[in-house]
Amino acid sequence: MKFVLSAEQRMFGETLRDLLAEAETPKTIRAWAAGDTGPGRALWSSVAEAGVFAVAVPEGSGGAGPLPVELCVAAEELGRAAAPGPYVETLAAAELLGGVGRGESPWLRRIADGEAVVSLAVPHALDADIADLVLDADGVEREPGERVTSLDPARRLFRIRGAVPGFTDFGALLCAAQQIGLGRSLLDVSVAYAKTRRQFGRPIGEYQAIKHHLASALVELEFARPLVYGAALSYGTPDFARDVSAAKAAASEASYATAKTALQVHGAIGYTDEYDPSLWIRKARALYSAWGTVSEHRARVMAAL
Repeated sequence: MKFVLSAEQRMFGETLRDLLAEAETPKTIRAWAAGDTGPGRALWSSVAEAGVFAVAVPEGSGGAGPLPVELCVAAEELGRAAAPGPYVETLAAAELLGGVGRGESPWLRRIADGEAVVSLAVPHALDADIADLVLDADGVEREPGERVTSLDPARRLFRIRGAVPGFTDFGALLCAAQQIGLGRSLLDVSVAYAKTRRQFGRPIGEYQAIKHHLASALVELEFARPLVYGAALSYGTPDFARDVSAAKAAASEASYATAKTALQVHGAIGYTDEYDPSLWIRKARALYSAWGTVSEHRARVMAAL
């Protein structure tokens, strides 16, 4: 099944894509990894002005949501740009804080305006040291502990005191959308590289082995993407958790496979810190096990059948 976005949803995504492209995110990613959050916070404000955070906040708290399809569109574009910072965590926290029976949280209006950075312990909290609020998966406020090593230097993870391991389905859905965008960006740059890199007098993209790897990556991403948007459409139904797990497992496998293909196509240069695609490759590996492992999500799907 192919899900087609509305004209308004496509425009929302295109606007955000243009904004992120102009921001030159590789510089922002490297600065964020080095502890300089200034460029990243400036980008955060621009994303807020585009209305991304408001889409996650209920109307009664100054937002326009939650609108899961639009948020998946936003997360996909944020993933395409590999934008650093707890975007998914803040959006998931807005949905968590705005849940039925919770009442109006004073944090929601701040999130909608882009004034609050929120992290969630799932089980580690991303950028907890600069977050205005840290919550666990149950919405309980927590204190950050020591920093832990991450596969992606721009994903600055912290242990959280007293937090019980877990994740929210909404966050897992947005992470899956983020992975689709990340994978498409890696595929695009790999195709472009294969057209220009020459060996034995020919572009390497003319060799069948390279074509097959790139085609397989495209197929995996194209099959995973409808699962993500299908899960978004099931938000609020009894099937939501099952559909999210199916989407997250597929998106994790697809984005990670694309990252490995990108590394194979680029060769040794793909490992270098100075080469921008390496930032995307590292993020793809880190997100592979974020918000629940592939095995955990497959087990949830099997249990629901």
